[in-house]
Amino acid sequence: MFLIKNLMFFITSALLINTANAGWLDLNMPEGVTDISQEVFDLHMLILWICVVIGVIVFGAMFWSIFMHRKSRGVTPAQFHESTSLEFLWTVVPFVILIGMAIPATKTLIKMYDHSDSEIHIKITGYQWLWQYEYLNTNVSFYSKLSTPYNEIYNKQEKNINYLQEVDNQLIVPVNKKIRFLLTSNDVLHAWWVPDLALKKDAIPGYINEMSVVINEPGIYRGRCAELCGRHHGFMPIVIKAVDEDEYEEWITASEAKISGVAKVNK
Repeated sequence: MFLIKNLMFFITSALLINTANAGWLDLNMPEGVTDISQEVFDLHMLILWICVVIGVIVFGAMFWSIFMHRKSRGVTPAQFHESTSLEFLWTVVPFVILIGMAIPATKTLIKMYDHSDSEIHIKITGYQWLWQYEYLNTNVSFYSKLSTPYNEIYNKQEKNINYLQEVDNQLIVPVNKKIRFLLTSNDVLHAWWVPDLALKKDAIPGYINEMSVVINEPGIYRGRCAELCGRHHGFMPIVIKAVDEDEYEEWITASEAKISGVAKVNK
C-alpha cells in the first residue's frame, strides 16, 4: 500500500505541474511548416499514443495482478506451462502492432527520400565552424557564420532573444518550390538540422548526402549543427529565410550582379 500511495502521489504531482506550466507543450517536437514535417509530427503522435496505450495495459495488468494476487490474500499461484493459446496471442498481437506502425512510417520515409522534380539545387558544405551555400546552376555562393556579438557571448551585455541563432548571411529560398540540398563537409562530421522543416542530415567529408523540402509559408526558420564537431560546435547556427518566388528571383539576380561586379574589379 505504501508503494501504491507514493506512486499515486507522484502521478498527481506531475499532472498538477504540467497543468500549471503553460509551456509544457514546447517539450514536444514542432509540427513544422512543410507537408512532410506535418506527416512526421502526426506519425510521432500516433506511435506515441500507441506506446502509451501499450504501457497502460501492460503495467496496469502487472500492478493489478501483483495487488489482487498477493500472498497476504491467501492466493495460490496458478500452475500452468506451455499454453499454446497464450504464446500465439503474445506473438500475433505485437506483430500486428508493428505492422500497423511500419506501414505509415514507410510511406513517410519514401516521401522524405523522394528528391525527384526538384527545381532548385543548393550545395551545403560544413566547415569548422560555419556553412557554405552554393546555388547550383548560378554564380551565387557565400559563407554563413555566427553574427552574435562577442560581448553577448562573454556576458558583457544582455543576450538578445536570438542569442547564438544569428548569422551574417541568411540562406534565401522560395516558398512552394521543391529545393534539393546536397550536403558534405570539408573537415569533420557536421549535421545540418532545421526542426521546423523536418530536415536533418549528416555532413560527411568525401561523401554527399541529399535531402529536399517544399516550404509552404514565408518566414525565418532557424537550425544548428547537430553533430559534436569541435570546440565551437555550438556556434554554427542555420538561418533560412523563405520568401515569395518574385523576391527570390530578384535576390538571385542582384547577388549574381554583385558577384560579377566584384570579379571584374579583381581583374
